[in-house]
Amino acid sequence: MSKGKKFWTFNAKENSDEGELLLYGDISDSTWWGDEITPKNFKEELDSLGDIKTLNVYINSGGGDVFAGQAIYSMLKRHSATVNVYVDGLAASIASIIAMAGDNVKMPKNAMLMVHNPWSFGMGNANDFRKLADDLDKVRESMISVYEDKTGMEKESIVELMDAETWMTAEEAVEFGFVDEIEEEKQVAASLNNRIFAINGLKVDITRYKNLQVGKIQFKESIPSESKINKLKEQPVNIEEIKEKVTDNNKIQAVKVEKQVPIDLYKKLNEIHERRFNI
Repeated sequence: MSKGKKFWTFNAKENSDEGELLLYGDISDSTWWGDEITPKNFKEELDSLGDIKTLNVYINSGGGDVFAGQAIYSMLKRHSATVNVYVDGLAASIASIIAMAGDNVKMPKNAMLMVHNPWSFGMGNANDFRKLADDLDKVRESMISVYEDKTGMEKESIVELMDAETWMTAEEAVEFGFVDEIEEEKQVAASLNNRIFAINGLKVDITRYKNLQVGKIQFKESIPSESKINKLKEQPVNIEEIKEKVTDNNKIQAVKVEKQVPIDLYKKLNEIHERRFNI
């Protein structure tokens, strides 16, 4: 399997007993799964930080490969340093498992954390699909165990959250025990345009998920109301004034106001997921 771009970056602070790990973007299978060298490289880079006392981990990820995430979680959990995890925007799916490795987990008020069941595509006969379902159940059990250790919640309660694909605000994540502290002073930027959910620079295709709760997202700009849109449309346009503001008179730029969230978003997502094999 060919190697892709690394999804992690380690930084060693000079003259300090602290180190940093950035996990931004997908926890990619192309640089991990099926490649025995890559986990070794990750471990070597982690060890190269030396005898650090504190490891700060910054996460902004929509998830990815479950086995890569579990391996990272285990390595961080075993590390002797105090591990501080900062959810810089989104910790969804397997990225939320990695976040649980933190001795201290922090989220800004408008960041999000999501837990759900593992899913996969498959092909083959009925026996192949039964084995796939059994394997997914085993993976889910290992994820439940991680969430139990961090939150102290009962297994049944965690299963309910995972079955529902639960998206949590910082306040909800603290209430459930997934997060220890809310960073009041930090804010993240979020927007939604058709199928792309962008949060702090990370772009995620929301068709990967079945239950994104748009109402919990704090957008950097509010969605304009129909009355506001109509009012803007009724305002007269002064062409000469526009020309004066454009350096090239042959190229007049126009701005239009659009709703960021299509009215039929949920309907479209449901139709898409009905056509996918998604467990």
